[in-house]
Amino acid sequence: MVTSHAFGVPRLVIAAPSSGSGKTTVATGLMAAFAGRGLAVSPHKAGPDYIDPGYHALATGRPGRNLDAYMCGPELVGPLFAHGAAGCDLAIVEGVMGLYDGAAGRGELASTAQVAKLLRAPVVLVVDASSQSRSVAALVHGFASFDPQVRLGGVILNKVGSDRHEAMLREALEEAGTPVLGVLRRAPQVSAPSRHLGLVPVAERRADAVAAVAALAEQVRAGCDLEALLALARSAPPLDCAAWSPERALAEVGGPAEGGAWAEGGAPAAAGGLGGAGRLAVAEGRGAGRSAGPGAGRPVVAVAGGAAFTFSYAEHAELLTAAGAEVVPFDPLRDEQLPERTAGLVIGGGFPEVYAPELAANEPLRKAVADFAAAGGPIAAECAGLLYLARSLDGKPMCGVLDADARMAERLTLGYREAVAVSDSCLAAAGTRLRGHEFHRTVVEPGAGEVPAWGFTHPERRVEGFVRQGVHASYLHTHWAAEPSVARRFTGAAAARP
Repeated sequence: MVTSHAFGVPRLVIAAPSSGSGKTTVATGLMAAFAGRGLAVSPHKAGPDYIDPGYHALATGRPGRNLDAYMCGPELVGPLFAHGAAGCDLAIVEGVMGLYDGAAGRGELASTAQVAKLLRAPVVLVVDASSQSRSVAALVHGFASFDPQVRLGGVILNKVGSDRHEAMLREALEEAGTPVLGVLRRAPQVSAPSRHLGLVPVAERRADAVAAVAALAEQVRAGCDLEALLALARSAPPLDCAAWSPERALAEVGGPAEGGAWAEGGAPAAAGGLGGAGRLAVAEGRGAGRSAGPGAGRPVVAVAGGAAFTFSYAEHAELLTAAGAEVVPFDPLRDEQLPERTAGLVIGGGFPEVYAPELAANEPLRKAVADFAAAGGPIAAECAGLLYLARSLDGKPMCGVLDADARMAERLTLGYREAVAVSDSCLAAAGTRLRGHEFHRTVVEPGAGEVPAWGFTHPERRVEGFVRQGVHASYLHTHWAAEPSVARRFTGAAAARP
């Protein structure tokens, strides 16, 4: 039992009426602007998105962390926030979609509004004002009054066209009694490029991303009342919760959560806890040929990173380390061998479809991965990792670990999932329940192996993924903080390697 305590870091939630309003622009700019003033800023993102936190990390110099009430449960939002924000002067949380948009059919679950209430944080609403004037007051009034438990502290007007346009907007909001905390003019020179899954990740455009974040910081400094925003953040009351820690999380779960088996065509039997496939990637750094160093005796878990594998939840590496692993990054685009003494392999999400020719050209590493799998080595492959383990990706040879082929698709697959492990694997015992999300514009044929990884129970029933020897490969992204026994089980499988 851990006694909770007050946690009083100043904090803001940056929300919007809808996607595309400028949340990432404003949140990232504020993070960089406050960090530029010497404040230690803790960056957070509501929801499962991997890409925005990369820009947040660039702006603050700290890991971007996700707060997802669907995957981790509402009860972990506060503790995970406190874990990331410990020792900081300010925390900024970028919302997801519109303020009140959450998991489909689940009310407020996983919405920005729910996260703001769980954190007792004031909300700043970013409004795209490009096509309105006095109507902005009605829009803001609706968002402010929809849920009395959501505290709307003010607005930042984005994409304002002129001084006259700004004056009309300010007048309307003054009549409505809503503070205007900033005005940003149209500035296409600081917009980030996007493609089929959203913004291009930082790791793929480092120099340009640095320049863009610096420009955002300058734009926010010039257009926003930083003192008023900081005062609003400091008005947040203390949180009554204990910070999450990977060591305590592992101690509390004991052994892996287990339950009943997946029943094809029927309701799955009851299962305890959450669990599931992990997604872990280290954005940069090379691991091939590294010695064990001070971690000698700990099993080496090699983690794919670099430009092709950028999707990461910071807590995964922390849990693996707490479970006894030595986490070593490697880059499948550059390194020709797995790190020295590799006993487990994690290949997370990213964009291998963009780098298929380069990945195919690195034949020595593809062979090393295939040999590791053939020897029964534990491999956790998630989404991009699934594609890399396939025979081919858009006709280019991959590792050939799975009897499947991958290709780009016309339709985006996106959404939360509820799942149960179909069989025992290096990640989860059969019957382990979890929540996760899919986010891809590719297809793998076939979509499941003779032994599938997961049976989805919501929003539709189907089996998905592959379990074969030590390999667990799936499209499903999960957050290991929801079921820390995943990290212990995988580290144990790695430690059992001869």
